Amino acid sequence: MKHCIVAIALAGLAQTAAAQNMVTYTSTDSFDDVAFGIESAIVDAGLVVDSVSHVGEMLERTRGDVGSDVVLYSQADVFSFCSAKISREVMEADPMNIVFCPYDIFVAELADKPGEVIIGYREFPEGPMQKVQTMLDEIVQSALE
Repeated sequence: MKHCIVAIALAGLAQTAAAQNMVTYTSTDSFDDVAFGIESAIVDAGLVVDSVSHVGEMLERTRGDVGSDVVLYSQADVFSFCSAKISREVMEADPMNIVFCPYDIFVAELADKPGEVIIGYREFPEGPMQKVQTMLDEIVQSALE
């Protein structure tokens, strides 16, 4: 991914992301390369991917069943995982932080923006959960190098 062009999302996307409380980045690398990079960065951080939700495939497969003709994504996956160390830290600070676990990073190529892959994760509240947000950002940054 040496030729990856990464930037904080464009102004319009950034406004959407802020309204939805998420952090997003974009890449011109292929979806497959970015998804592989995210999965590898998670594993390289010593973590285990619990699941990969193929959201794009599911939405496309069920599009007609729900009466829609809108194609949302060319491809879209969500990687779910946890960190025993960081999860323990944030849940010892507040046991109700369990609501945030597992942690997710999405990789998506919008159908109307081929060639642009969006990578992101939800923002977390101030306080102990910022450790999780930092971890997620480090994973994304590592994947996009």
